[in-house]
Amino acid sequence: MPAVFYGQSASRPAAKMTPRTLTADQVEQSSIIIDTHADTPQRFLDDHFNLGDPLNGGNLNLESIHKGNLGAEFFSIWVEPEIYKGQYARRTVELIDSVKQQVAKYPGQMVFVTTPEGIEAAHREHKFAALMGIEGGHSIENSLALLRQYYALGVRYMTLTWSNSNDWADSSGDDTDKSIPHTKEGLSEFGKDVVYEMNRLGMMVDISHVSDKTFYRTLVITRAPVIASHSSARALCDAPRNMTDEMLRAVANSGGPGSKGGVVQVNFFSGFISQAYRDAENAQEPEVKKAVEEAKKKAKADGREFTYADEEKIQRSYMDRIPRPPLSMLIDHIDHIAKVAGVDHVGLGSDFDGVSGQLPEGLDSPADLPKITQALLDRGYSAADCRKILGGNLLRVFREVEAVSKELQAEERPRITDKQPFDKAQK
Repeated sequence: MPAVFYGQSASRPAAKMTPRTLTADQVEQSSIIIDTHADTPQRFLDDHFNLGDPLNGGNLNLESIHKGNLGAEFFSIWVEPEIYKGQYARRTVELIDSVKQQVAKYPGQMVFVTTPEGIEAAHREHKFAALMGIEGGHSIENSLALLRQYYALGVRYMTLTWSNSNDWADSSGDDTDKSIPHTKEGLSEFGKDVVYEMNRLGMMVDISHVSDKTFYRTLVITRAPVIASHSSARALCDAPRNMTDEMLRAVANSGGPGSKGGVVQVNFFSGFISQAYRDAENAQEPEVKKAVEEAKKKAKADGREFTYADEEKIQRSYMDRIPRPPLSMLIDHIDHIAKVAGVDHVGLGSDFDGVSGQLPEGLDSPADLPKITQALLDRGYSAADCRKILGGNLLRVFREVEAVSKELQAEERPRITDKQPFDKAQK
């Protein structure tokens, strides 16, 4: 309250003050907007795309980043498991390098960071912060050494699986496929070591894409809060990739007794926010698979490599036929998660450049992010709550993951797959 009111006599009440209505732009100027998932590295590597180029059918570039006040992006390091079978590590490193090459090209506009403090420093310097997260545990090739080296290269989260199960964790994409080997509990003994080692390193554990069984087993094992880097609400759209209300609450309570809990970063993909869109997409699936297989055969006959970019073009040609849902449906998911898990446990995980352009109406790039902020304000969210959703919640979790890492590095606990002290033979 302004100091002048303190000097007024009791017989003369102060004039009523009308709260000033904030605009989306004003809220965003006092926020750090953090998006936890963009698949743009595929474009860097396969299409020779640069962030300074026009969008040209994509979702993310420097112009749109600046227009939408996007402060930080976790670029997805995703290795397509069939096309790159036998060379997961090589493709992973090439994608990591592609992100760093972009930073080197535009040092005046962006900076590579690996910490919450780095994100904040970039924001103060009016630079875009680039971070990385690995999407799919197959990238580590069952090697904790590779996991550690990816961390050393700057990776700060890993999605335990992509749509494919690996040797140590199960995916929601194939957990009902009996022809594929699965774990007994959702995580193998080695998988438990992976989660522990991520905790120890300070790498956020991402449970988007995992099976429900793997989700719950991971939450039992982890010592730090988890994130869902790009998942929405299953109550509103029945996709296995989305979180049930029980899972939303579990994420909010993850991390142990002293934790403030994890965060679910809402995916913008139309097929995860609209049931009608998802049903139409599923109806097309057999035809899309046939078109992709025919294209693969033709590429092989022509002596040409079939890339994920080729597959994505085919998928998009079909998906473009389905009407896009309204932006309000995306806001419904944010609102639902905020109500079920709490406003401290929801954020943004767009999946830009990873969904064949299939985003809600009016949301085509980071330039449109202010529409989300305005929609939240229109639904009665305060500026403080908007700041949490836009990036504050993710920063909080990131900090706690680092704090847990420091605690664990002070311990000398053997890995689960090592012999425990009481198992060793007596001398």
